[in-house]
This record gives sequence, C-alpha cells and structure tokens, in this order.
Amino acid sequence: MSSGAGNNAVAVNNDFVNGRQPHADISITFGGSSWYYTVCAIMTFATIVFLGLGYTKPRTHRAFHYITAGVTMVAAIAYFTMGSNLGWVSIPVEFHRSGATVQGDYREIFYVRYIDWAITTPLLLTDLLLTAAIPVPTILFVVLADEVMIVTGLVGALISSSYKWGFFAFGCAALVYITYHLVWEARIHANAVSKEAGRAFLMCGSLTAFLWLLYPIAWGICEGGNVIGADGEAIFYGILDVLAKPVFGAMLIFGHRNIDPATLGLHIRDYTSDDIAVREKGHGLDVNGHHHGNGTTAAPANGVNGHGVVDGTHTNAAAGPTSI
Repeated sequence: MSSGAGNNAVAVNNDFVNGRQPHADISITFGGSSWYYTVCAIMTFATIVFLGLGYTKPRTHRAFHYITAGVTMVAAIAYFTMGSNLGWVSIPVEFHRSGATVQGDYREIFYVRYIDWAITTPLLLTDLLLTAAIPVPTILFVVLADEVMIVTGLVGALISSSYKWGFFAFGCAALVYITYHLVWEARIHANAVSKEAGRAFLMCGSLTAFLWLLYPIAWGICEGGNVIGADGEAIFYGILDVLAKPVFGAMLIFGHRNIDPATLGLHIRDYTSDDIAVREKGHGLDVNGHHHGNGTTAAPANGVNGHGVVDGTHTNAAAGPTSI
C-alpha cells in the first residue's frame, strides 16, 4: 500500500492485477484512493467505538450495538478494497463525454461497493425496523425489497447499453416501497411503542430516508450517466456512506440509551440473567414451566403459555415479547 512516495495503490493494483481487463480510462487517481482510505479509517474507528459502547451494557442490551458495528465493519473492508484500487471491473460507457475526468471508452465500476451494500443496508433497516418493533414478516419483506434495490443497481452498473435504466427503474421502485415504510408505517409503529422509541426512530429514520433518496442521483451521474469522474464518485458515495453509517449509528445508539429491548418485543435471554425462564430451566423446567424429572410442577412463566400476571395485570401469550 505504501512506499517512500506514499500511497501507490493505483499504480500497484493496475489493470493487470485486476484481471487483465480493458484499461479503464475513467478511474480513480491518487486523490480518490486516499479518500477511500480515509473513509475506511472512519468506518474502522466507528466500529471500535460502537463495540466499546456495547461492552458497557449488559449482554441483553447489546443487539443494536452489534448490528451497527457490523455495518461499519463491513463498510471498512469495502472501502479498504476500493482504496487499494481492487474489486472493480472495466465497463464500456453508454455516454461519451468530453470532460477531462470523464473522457474515454471504459469506466471503472466498483462491484465491491454493491457487495458492501448488500450486507450493510439490510442491517441498517433491521436496526430501524426493530427500533419501531415492526412485525418480523414485514421486516423480512422490506429487507427483500432492499436486496432487489441493490442487486438491480449492480446489474444496471455492469450493463453498457440503455437497458441499464430498466434495472435502475426496478431499483427505484424498491426504494419507494422502503421509503414508504420508513416515513409512514414504521414511524407510526415506533410512536405507538414508546416516546423514546418514537424519538429515536424519527431521528434515524428521517436521516436514512433522506440520504437513501440521494443514492439514485449518485448512481445516475456516476455509473449510469458518466457525468462525473471516478474521484467525484468516490467523494459523493463516501460522504453519503459516512452519514448513512457512522453518523446514523451514533444517533441510533444515542437514541437507544434509555430503551429496554424488551419494550420493543426483544426478550433476549442470558445465562447470568434473572429471567424466570432461565432460572426455571436451571431447575429442570422448560420455558413453559413444565417439569422434567423430579416429580414437582410449577406455574407457567408470566406471559408465556397462557395468561400470566405481570405487576397485577393479566397478559396473554399472543401479545408477549419475542424471545431470543
């Protein structure tokens, strides 16, 4: 990566290293490579901070720290790859431009960026939708729409003809569906859960919805329309990703500082927990209070297997929290 002259990634990892493919006339320079490395450092630092903050919490309260750290960890690897001028293919441009940074027949397309997004954007949505206590089937379908958006973006970027815009349209349709859930369904759900959850979702969901609407614009003037050069692409996507991942993550974890995961339907058990199900299992009872082996019986756990009583209030199992 380095020599006495500094960052030599572009020279070292040239067309030959990247599969002996046609020379990419429109590709990153020293400046673009250095910016990618800078974003890699930001993502790495954020990962360490998020994990460190997680270890200040009980194990049962670390889910959002782990998910958010996973986002920046994967992004750090992707940005290291792009900074090293790796993980790309050379694709013929549809629109030939005369500008100095966009002249040429072939453009460098970083497929590793889409691998990053295919992993991290579902995690970001999981962070948000769990905060809103959205039902699992809805979460799964929104994540599926997200994967459709990413995959169609990648396929479109790898096509040199005008057919790329058909895939772009499919991706935009998926984004509209996702945005609808973020600005309407999930927001209403979060406000119904608690004041804290509603506030956290409003901050993070609004940021995500706004930033994600800028990504198609970036795609249109970079991979799609070849309007700006590869270094400009690096800056545009890099800024968006820093805001959408480390900044988002900091806001989310701050918003969760007073939220008990159990209030979101996440009943996370731990072997050192005072959870009644854990204690009963240690005495030969399953989570439903059924005895296994010593001839005694026990009442069902509160809120599990029928009607329980919590703080004098009768609860129904169907409305109980999700156990993890």
